[in-house]
Amino acid sequence: MQIRFYGAAREVTGSMHMLETEQDRILLDCGLFQGRRRDADRKNRGMPFSPDIIANVILSHAHIDHSGRIPLLTSNGFTGQVFCNRATADACEYLLPDSAHIQESDADYLNYKRVRESLAELTGKNREEIKKKLKKNGRTDSDALDRYMRYYGIEKTEPLYTSSDAEQALTHFAGQPYRHPVTAGRGMECVFYDAGHILGSAITMIRAQENGRDFRVCYTGDIGRFDKPIIRNPELDFEEQDRKVDLMLMESTYGNRTHEPVADMTPHLKRIITETVERGGTVLIPAFAFGRTQELLYAIHELYNNNEVPKVPIYVDSPLATRITRVYGEHPEVYDRQTHLDFLREGMNPFMFDHLHFTESVEESMALMREEKPHIVLSASGMCEGGRILHHLRYKIHNEKNTILIVGYMAAHTLGRRLLEKGLEYEDGGRQGDPPMMRFMNKEYPLKARVVSLEGFSAHADRDEILRFLNESNLQVKRIALVHGEEDQMDSFAGTLKKQGYEVFVPRRGEGLRIRK
Repeated sequence: MQIRFYGAAREVTGSMHMLETEQDRILLDCGLFQGRRRDADRKNRGMPFSPDIIANVILSHAHIDHSGRIPLLTSNGFTGQVFCNRATADACEYLLPDSAHIQESDADYLNYKRVRESLAELTGKNREEIKKKLKKNGRTDSDALDRYMRYYGIEKTEPLYTSSDAEQALTHFAGQPYRHPVTAGRGMECVFYDAGHILGSAITMIRAQENGRDFRVCYTGDIGRFDKPIIRNPELDFEEQDRKVDLMLMESTYGNRTHEPVADMTPHLKRIITETVERGGTVLIPAFAFGRTQELLYAIHELYNNNEVPKVPIYVDSPLATRITRVYGEHPEVYDRQTHLDFLREGMNPFMFDHLHFTESVEESMALMREEKPHIVLSASGMCEGGRILHHLRYKIHNEKNTILIVGYMAAHTLGRRLLEKGLEYEDGGRQGDPPMMRFMNKEYPLKARVVSLEGFSAHADRDEILRFLNESNLQVKRIALVHGEEDQMDSFAGTLKKQGYEVFVPRRGEGLRIRK
């Protein structure tokens, strides 16, 4: 029995690992790489194996860096099922089509740029003339693009997958409750335990047999924090038959860092909102549509209920976040006890309250970008690599009254990471001298807005919380393979675990490991 690591090996995105016995193969996650466009495209397009050899997929949770390549799998010969928690299946009904739309839009944009530049070079016409030929009603004319590409032999960029591919992928999903065993392959079954990361996230225990021997492989997926609102803590009490683990695949996103205590987050958020509104500014929050947006709405709802901050309008400017918030509302069975006491028992929806607005149309979004009165905006994408957040930044980044609030992990080589690093460096330097220049949407903008980071809102456990999961759970772990972390975080955490007596392996992408008793 062996496992091979095809993604999130010494990096954070693109989770994908193949578990193989002499009888069958299953895939643990099938995630999208995120980062530099060219690197991500290269890594995402090439499947390192033939999809038709996979019996089934085990999906830990719905985030795109864990689920986003499933449509590639299902459109290239995979015929099995995707097993996950029910809430994860419901969230993917929105997340995967949204991802497909982004793939299609990116391909259209790259094709438009390629045709525009080629026509300018071949015909000598200026770009404005060419633009009129390639646009219809302000949108790219796909028929015109195809016509020019065929005529001039211009290479076409195809989307990674299409909306129809995403819809077809969803027919393979089979949502399951926690603690309900399902057959994952010949001689293999899996059972999900609550990971406490986001709605429906799961720690997966694979029960396998090979040559008359029983194996237990635990895949943590992304481990959540303890004592956060809405969802329950990571599971610590595992069934007796799952307690002796031969190999644990464990995330290490924050293996060398500790977050601020969860209890400190709401007071910090209160201070940031109050100070920004008193300056006459806007709080702009790049937020993941799934998880982070709902946690922030919950916290702001509490502040508004208790009259602790000025009650300015709040806008969720992300159609995807709007739909995912509805999914949260449909799964109260996974809420923690405090959410039931504070909201459900009082007949309140944690994610609906006065002053909250969901911005659906492009016209509403454009009007909001130009709004100068104090307000709060939560908009995707969380790493600022696309979506409406870029347009809000374009209008708000150059005004020192405004605050850009970073509340989640920003992968290397993303605009979000650059904003975080350059913004905090400027703040730490007393905001002296010229502000850093940020390039996005083909222009440069001065980063005059204040940048604040609240890591405590992270959905990932930090070093101490991962150790708490290991030490306080009733699991006996023989060996750990660290995944889902940048190299410095992994190496540091591996050293910490070794000092505690664990045998630790830090795989590289494509590397394999034999699982032994």
